[in-house]
Amino acid sequence: MGIKLLKTMRVRPHLPERLKRLEELAYNLWWCWNTEGVELFRRLSYDLWEETYHNPVALLGRLPQEKLNAALEDDAFMAFYERVLRHFDGYMQAGNPSADPERLVMNTWYRARAAAEHPGCAIAYFSMEFGLTESLQSYSDGLGLLAGDHLKSASDLGLPLTGVGLLYRDGYFRQELNQDGWQQETYTPLDFYNLPLQLLAGPDGKAKLVDVPDGKGRLKAQVWKVAVGRVTLLLLDANIPENNEGARAVTAQLYGGDTETRIRQEVLLGIGGCRALELAGIKPTFYHMNEGHSGFLALEQMHHLMREQKLGFEEARQAAQARTLFTTHTPVPAGIDRFGLPLVEKYLAGYCEAHNLPLAKVITLGKSPLENEKNEFNMAVFALRMSAYRNGVSALHGVVSRKMFDQVWPSAQVDEVPIGHITNGVHARSWVANEMGALYDRYLGPGWISHTVKTDVWRRVERIPAEELWRARERRRERLVTFARRRLAAQVAAKHGVKSEIQAAGEALRPDVLTIGFARRFATYKRANLLFRDVERLKRILGNPACPVQILIAGKAHPKDNLGKELIKQLVHLQREPGLSGRIVFVENYDICVVRYLVGGVDVWLNNPRRLLEASGTSGMKAAINGVLNLSVLDGWWDEGYQPGLGWAIGDRSEHLEPNELDEQDEIDANALYDLLEKEVIPTFYQRGADGLPREWIAMIKRNLAALAPVFNTDRMVEEYCTRYYLPGHERAARLMADGQQQVHELVKWQERLRGAWKDVAVKQVAVSGDGDYAVARATDVTVTLQLGALTPDDVLVELCRGPLDTRDEVSQASTEPMQLVRRDGGTAEYRAAFTFAESGRQGLGVRILPRPGRELNSFEAGLIVWA
Repeated sequence: MGIKLLKTMRVRPHLPERLKRLEELAYNLWWCWNTEGVELFRRLSYDLWEETYHNPVALLGRLPQEKLNAALEDDAFMAFYERVLRHFDGYMQAGNPSADPERLVMNTWYRARAAAEHPGCAIAYFSMEFGLTESLQSYSDGLGLLAGDHLKSASDLGLPLTGVGLLYRDGYFRQELNQDGWQQETYTPLDFYNLPLQLLAGPDGKAKLVDVPDGKGRLKAQVWKVAVGRVTLLLLDANIPENNEGARAVTAQLYGGDTETRIRQEVLLGIGGCRALELAGIKPTFYHMNEGHSGFLALEQMHHLMREQKLGFEEARQAAQARTLFTTHTPVPAGIDRFGLPLVEKYLAGYCEAHNLPLAKVITLGKSPLENEKNEFNMAVFALRMSAYRNGVSALHGVVSRKMFDQVWPSAQVDEVPIGHITNGVHARSWVANEMGALYDRYLGPGWISHTVKTDVWRRVERIPAEELWRARERRRERLVTFARRRLAAQVAAKHGVKSEIQAAGEALRPDVLTIGFARRFATYKRANLLFRDVERLKRILGNPACPVQILIAGKAHPKDNLGKELIKQLVHLQREPGLSGRIVFVENYDICVVRYLVGGVDVWLNNPRRLLEASGTSGMKAAINGVLNLSVLDGWWDEGYQPGLGWAIGDRSEHLEPNELDEQDEIDANALYDLLEKEVIPTFYQRGADGLPREWIAMIKRNLAALAPVFNTDRMVEEYCTRYYLPGHERAARLMADGQQQVHELVKWQERLRGAWKDVAVKQVAVSGDGDYAVARATDVTVTLQLGALTPDDVLVELCRGPLDTRDEVSQASTEPMQLVRRDGGTAEYRAAFTFAESGRQGLGVRILPRPGRELNSFEAGLIVWA
């Protein structure tokens, strides 16, 4: 029988007065990307630091009083503690708007560049997961790590940004492989009260609650605050007594449960997240949706605008859209959340009715134009239609996204689809290994970490002596091998391995051997088995006594992805084969800690997805900033980052995604990979001078750092988001709502007039000069006579579209140019354009009429077009 509770109490550690601020430091994740912050807690107790999995809150709670007393008497520790506090206070003050800038040693990028010109700007960044530190398990893979790095750079740059997400009771699963190599998932409930989290509470100390619609009932959630340097992250938690068991399970697991659990999570994230911001007293002027999971935040924005500003549905939609950005990370339709319409009606009907949002119109906004999705609500399509700004996460992914979503804008050509791109990056402070960071401090200057986007700073890597750079890289490889051996021995022991097996695990790998790393989510398109396509050839490569090679592999398969689990099983069986045993190690339970060791310690980072299926990828960036060389398919970020001499490209830029081509492409890419290893990678690594140094390899590391580090980091990425989207969106939304919402009312009236009159727009006549005799460089005139009806030339844009014809008699790469108004007569207008052909062959011409851009819209938003 359980204990009948009289009272529940939260117990805090009892810290001596002079050490009181240890608790403040523990509750601000600033420590997790500042080496001295980590070192401070590690000095208190190395063993407890490891036992608590690098969680300073739990460490302080379990630290014996005598350890604290000893720290007080340790002059060296106290001097270091005071130094850390000075750095922390200086960092926090530089981002404080009320601080006197004249008294600050440093200032932030945002305060220096944007704050004065954009008063009142406040950004809300929504994501389903955030990867900030290993002890806070609210992430699964790249999406979460990117979101965590985004918050850290926003803090460093001083942006007025707040993160919003969910807090999962069980986090993401812990991976364990059974004797047969099959992945098994275990979930360990997180103790939120022993994590760097603080409840959002009222004056009475009670948790503030948000509630959202949940079918016919209500779902309540408490809100936890995470201090991430200068910014705040709000996380919603439904595991509270006010909910029934089913509702409490909504935030049980990240990406767990069924489709109904997912829509309940996304309602909580989108609608509940907006309400959590309100509870916290934060009024965003711009919203950033990191993937479509938080799409329902648009409905909550509209509800507030309709209630508080007395706007109609369409005005509210335009106003909400103007201050919203949607970032898509998905290169394939299968990766998008879709919900059946009955499920959407179940969870949104009551909400829409209560807030005067016509459910039919809301559902229409989420309907995909594809016929096979007509009975589904597509979260990405909804997010696209509810955002004025949209982007992919690499240049190539921008191209892929425009093709994937082109039917949302049927009047646009593929390259005109209004989806841009901002290439991802990584947060340098979080991922640079200590040894490499010390080198950068010494030779780039101690301020390099605040200037990660400056190419002139990174060019200073040439100053680093080759001996010192190589020794730092060797030291990281040694640390990685030690870590991997320890992990592997623990894995064998957990499976009840015999003493000889545990001993062999503790001797696996060598610290002086070329080491390749491969770590990522085990989705089949990432082709984790490509390297193993020809096992005998691989054995010869790894087992060459003169130039040996070893491989470390890590990664999780989604709990429902049996194909991914089968891949892991195959690799585990292969690593036991003679010739591979001891040279290939699978490290279980891939997480931030494992990633940090791998990207800092391997020599080569391998990435070989099917081209066009990796939106960006950031693990290779983490490796690159540590001087690790990339060996990758030209996909995602590597398609724009690769240059000869920086690393290696597997294959070319050909695209083979048809089912009947996949096996052939795998064979081609596998052979290209083996050839690169045998002819370039391995010889370059083992080619040593008289001093024992691989001079060309070291030169490649320096070129790699100088070219890639200043570009592929989140400081550059967040600056781009701020200047291209956040600040323009903040200003755009303010313009629409100024002067009693005059512009938004005019915008909607103009759209209504446009749609009402568009049926009368027609092309009456087209005349092309030349009489069939066209030649390169000879001038050609096109004249078009239009019927505009009730519209005026100020309402329309008339464009000439032209380009070479392909084998299907289509213009695949058209150029467009505006035609000039030359005459107007009532409802009729004449337009003309002159041009010359730049090349011979079959050419195509077209003329189209679109709404004129402006009024805070582009030409394609209305979906109206007339072709001659």
